[in-house]
Amino acid sequence: MSSPTAAKAGPPIKVLVVDDEAAHAEAVADSLARVGYDCTVATSGAEGMAMLARDAFEVIVTDLRMKDSTGLELLAKSKELLPDAEVILVTGHGTVQSAVEAMQQGAFNYLLKPLDLKQLRSVVDSASRTQHLRRANAELNRRLDEKFGFEGVIGNSPQMHDVVTRLQRIAPTDATVLIQGETGTGKELVAQAIHQNSPRKNRPFVALNCAALSENILESELFGHIRGAFTDASADRVGKFEYATGGTLFLDEVGDMPLPTQIKLLRVLESGEITRVGSNEQIKVNVRILSATNRDLEEAIRSGTFREDLYHRLKVLTVRLPRLSERAADIPLLIEHFIQLHSARHRKKIKSMTTAARRRLMAFNWPGNVRQLKNAIESMVVVDFDEVLDVDDLPPELLTPGEQPEPVGASAGLADLVGRPMAELEGLFIAETLKSTGGNREEAAQMLGIGERTLYRKIKEFGLN
Repeated sequence: MSSPTAAKAGPPIKVLVVDDEAAHAEAVADSLARVGYDCTVATSGAEGMAMLARDAFEVIVTDLRMKDSTGLELLAKSKELLPDAEVILVTGHGTVQSAVEAMQQGAFNYLLKPLDLKQLRSVVDSASRTQHLRRANAELNRRLDEKFGFEGVIGNSPQMHDVVTRLQRIAPTDATVLIQGETGTGKELVAQAIHQNSPRKNRPFVALNCAALSENILESELFGHIRGAFTDASADRVGKFEYATGGTLFLDEVGDMPLPTQIKLLRVLESGEITRVGSNEQIKVNVRILSATNRDLEEAIRSGTFREDLYHRLKVLTVRLPRLSERAADIPLLIEHFIQLHSARHRKKIKSMTTAARRRLMAFNWPGNVRQLKNAIESMVVVDFDEVLDVDDLPPELLTPGEQPEPVGASAGLADLVGRPMAELEGLFIAETLKSTGGNREEAAQMLGIGERTLYRKIKEFGLN
């Protein structure tokens, strides 16, 4: 007989049953499996804790008293690792105090032994309804993402629409992904977006730059080490694979990984097990691998610096990020985003950016891609003094040859204006302001501190049409 709740569309609800009485645990799991639940059994608290760290369970049925731990400890661990999971506590030693404590700590329900299996199924069905509702909300959010964009990725150009569409298909899976693109195109940002929109989003996202470390240090960072494994290894150390268990490990600049480390990484991808440096003990890990490179890995394979078998394991799926110059239509969106980001960070008020400054930013080739644009906007925000970002705030690389921003209060050129009529000076300053705004009269009026109607009248008066 199939439970109506368990039989809903989509994959079956994953249930973890934890009880150090193995026969009782198997009986509970068998009862729930018969009505459509995907059940896993742990016969000790320690085994249950380890399973919580490795897999994403939606309902947990645990005994309250076990030889090595308590159901309340398992409840606390589940709230840390799987905050959306519903926990049902079972005990043969029920007291009002333990029931109240369990519910206060977030338990879904509290049942007494000997279990009434019909009551158990009813309670698990009730917990599953909550999980199906969460799934429905996640699906709704996914559809909204399809319509309005993808969390963390900014862009409205056709090129970025293609990237976002691909990310929407990739994120919910567990496949390894190779992200390709020039330096500064936002490869780590895309990796974070994949993680945040995946079932692993409540687990760690761990990033490691493979180009920044020597071979020995890189292996220690990846796999950990035991005390005495090498000089200065004064204590055991957990590596990035263990730390990221249940989550996502992002290997940046993977094309620069030394060949011996590539061999060890390939072994981990094939076996799902790591060995700490200096140890013979194999440790099971459950990690999704995302990697990124700005190198041509196929050329690296031909030159013998990258393993072909590892390349194919890393590129089950690929995402190519375009250069910023290839998606120039996104520059205005990115400008506004970075202005908000950096003005908040540096506690500065920025009212606007002049058309002249925007045109200069739009015309630049951006060899450093989005990262360079982000740094340029931060520089402009930091040096600005009048709440309007203008050409004089641009960083040096965006200035034309020989052009330098005037320091505040500079008097260069004022001598040429001395003795000229005020009306002529007024017309000169209005003309220069219009020039700096690219002819935008509304912006020019705001900069001059006059109304638009007054500006129109002055333009006619000085023949500036």
